Amino acid sequence: MKYSDGLGVEVTVHIEAAVPRVWELVSDIGLPARLSPELQSVAWLDGAARPVVGARFEGFNRHPMIGEWRTVSHVIEADERRAFGWAVTDADGRYGEATLDPARCMASWHYEIAAEGSGTRLRQTARIGPGRSGLLVAIENRPDREHQIIEFRLKELRAGMEATLHGIKELAEEDGGRSD
Repeated sequence: MKYSDGLGVEVTVHIEAAVPRVWELVSDIGLPARLSPELQSVAWLDGAARPVVGARFEGFNRHPMIGEWRTVSHVIEADERRAFGWAVTDADGRYGEATLDPARCMASWHYEIAAEGSGTRLRQTARIGPGRSGLLVAIENRPDREHQIIEFRLKELRAGMEATLHGIKELAEEDGGRSD
């Protein structure tokens, strides 16, 4: 497993709730901060109030090994009740040259929503790169441990994504899955 191969994680969950209810939760950028072990808070920027392509939001993150940092994310997909995606940029240059260019993102994240049986299938994916991130810095500092560093980080991402999706599932199902 090498960074140059392109890295990603995917997690899927079935939710006994209607697609509109799941979309309502997924499109709330503040919700993952309540569910994720790493993301601490988010806020829309530039007067944005909802996910539309081109909207931006900042996020504040904390990790026990690398501390705290800020990101600026750009909504790159907002297909209501179907998909929501964003590219995370290193606006402050924590891991190299500062950038707000989504094409040079540290990572991209996507939710895909689809009706499935009596409920909804929710899939979340995360893709690392192509821009610089803390993962790449760690690998550069210990190239002999690249495989172990990547394995550790992907395991962390998967655990955080599972916590987020199961939190969304619980919230969506608690009112019987209706979107009122």
